[in-house]
Amino acid sequence: LPLSLLNAAQNKPMLVELKNGETFNGHLVNCDNFMNITLREVYQTNAEGDRFWKVKECYIRGSTIKYLRVPDTLLDAVKEEQTRAREAGKSARGSHISGRGGARGGPIRGGARGRGRGM
Repeated sequence: LPLSLLNAAQNKPMLVELKNGETFNGHLVNCDNFMNITLREVYQTNAEGDRFWKVKECYIRGSTIKYLRVPDTLLDAVKEEQTRAREAGKSARGSHISGRGGARGGPIRGGARGRGRGM
């Protein structure tokens, strides 16, 4: 869910808090598989909360992120999309169940189970 959520959050507002306490409020431009993100139109706040900076764009390394906050509506939409995709995958796989079994159509026998035990 996290990476699919970040991919769906592109161009959406988000708040990022780093492990050192700094916060970044901006719009997500891009993210990668390591959760490295790029934000635009960013308001950066220091850990004490008494200093602010407006930054046009910034890059945040994923390993420094403590948490991300995205709009609840986005979270709900991604959950619904994943549920629909999962159900579609189950119905597609379910139609092939009758084709399982051995190539000869008979039961699989465990003839090799007792071998190699040094009796």
